[in-house]
Formats: sequence, structure tokens, C-alpha cells
Amino acid sequence: MKSGQLITAMITPMHKDGSVNYRAAVELAQRLGENGSDGVVLSGTTGESPTLSFEEKTKLFAEVTDALGGQVEIIAGTGSNSTEDTIVLTKAAESAGVDGIMLVTPYYNKPSQGGLYEHFKAVADSTSLPIMLYNVPGRTSVNLLPETVAKLAQIDNIVAIKEASGNLEQVSVLRTLVPEDFLIYSGDDALTLPILSVGGAGVVSVVSHLVGREIKAMIQAFCAGKTSEALEIHLQLMPLFKAMFLTTNPVPVKRALEYVGIETGPVRLPLVDLTEGEGQAIKEVLFKMGLRS
Repeated sequence: MKSGQLITAMITPMHKDGSVNYRAAVELAQRLGENGSDGVVLSGTTGESPTLSFEEKTKLFAEVTDALGGQVEIIAGTGSNSTEDTIVLTKAAESAGVDGIMLVTPYYNKPSQGGLYEHFKAVADSTSLPIMLYNVPGRTSVNLLPETVAKLAQIDNIVAIKEASGNLEQVSVLRTLVPEDFLIYSGDDALTLPILSVGGAGVVSVVSHLVGREIKAMIQAFCAGKTSEALEIHLQLMPLFKAMFLTTNPVPVKRALEYVGIETGPVRLPLVDLTEGEGQAIKEVLFKMGLRS
């Protein structure tokens, strides 16, 4: 896994009947690469991984990798709450030629820290691919603690984490415990700048679907010591950061992309479309940001 600064957690485009639109997925990944993204995560939470089948995931990995391999880094979301299933999908992703994998903490079964360690170690042992851990306790009901991450970071191919705990103190402690070359990515667009300030490497972003160049410029400004410039961009983008999480991700970003003319299709049940009020609120933010007329 390369040390990219901006990775987009990509939506999965659908046809009107709810089937995966692989052509649109390839086109979107290419567009993201042209607009600042160093890589894309396929079949993460934003990609509606809970409702994609094994066959859909593996075809998505293969189609995007075949079309864009080498142009943008392709990271496959292969994590689940079954270690065995995660290993099977990870091996399939490796066969498809992806550049790395992202593993969410197992959800619903609430493993202990020891269980989390053994889960991730087992997956790491099954693949030669570099691994990004994904900590998002708001969705999984389990928090991957810094001490556990530090232990996992000693495994050669566990090289990064997407940190979406929303806890800057936890991220700060984590930075003190892991090697300097272990990459910490913000998992929350609104916390990208604060996490950079405590040693983060960048962001796995949702909002970069719409403003990838601006987010990349913010990160680069911060890394160049232009903190006032980075703050100015961050504050300009805050209304959009908030709008994209008016309701459950990825519903807002899928609709926002449609509003600016990019084909995305519906979300799958149990997710449902925006209410009329939510849609109007997002349209107003897009208009104020100059993203639609």
C-alpha cells in the first residue's frame, strides 16, 4: 500500500433495477483518480458492502482493477464479522489483482481485544497484500484500542488504519505507539485536518467524490506548513462535510452525485432514498459551493 494522502471510499453505482453497474464503477474510479484521489476503496461501507454478494464484490474488484490497475491504487474492502469469510474474500481480491485490502473490525459479535488481534492476524497470515485496518465503533459496537493496533502493527503486512472513532485523544495515543511508517488515516472528512495535526497521513474520504481536488489541496497545504491555508479550505468545506452525513452514508453522497450529473443509481434496502427535505438541503449546499447551478 502506497503512502497516498487521499483515498476515496467509493460508492457502488447501481442500475435502476438495483444490480451493480460495473461500467459506471470503472468510470467513477477513473474520475476520482483524475480529481485528486490516490486510491479508491471498493466495497467498503460507502460501497454498500453489507448488501453486495461475494460474486458482486469479486467482479467489482476485477473489473476496476483490470481497467485502472496502475492508475489509482485499488483497495478492496474484504472485512466481515466472520474470519473464515474474510479470508476467502481476501484471497479472491488478491487473485483479482488489487493493491491492498481494508478490514473493518468484526461487527455485531463484539470480540474482545484479544479476539480482534487474532482475527486480523489470521487474515494477515492468509495474504501477501498490505492491510489497512478500519476502526468505526459507531457502526460495529467495538473499538479497536491503540494498544491492540500497536501489536498488530508488528505484523509485516498490516501497514495502516482508517480511524473513525471520532476520538482525537485515541488517535494521538495511537501515534505514540505505532512505528513512524505506520499510516493513520482519518475515517471522517470533518476530522481530516485535526488528525493531520496529530500525525495522520491523510483521509479515506466520502466527500472527495465531489471535491477531491480541494481536499487534496488542504492536505498538501498542511504538509507544506501552510496551516492557515489548510484551515481556510477546511472551513470552506465544512457545510459539505455536514451535508453528506445528514442521514446514513452513502445515501447523501449518492444523491449528491446524481444532482451534479454523475450516474449512481439507487441504494439497496434496508437503506432508502433521501426525504424531500434532505434532498433540498443537499441541493442548497451544492449550489452555495458552486457545484451545481
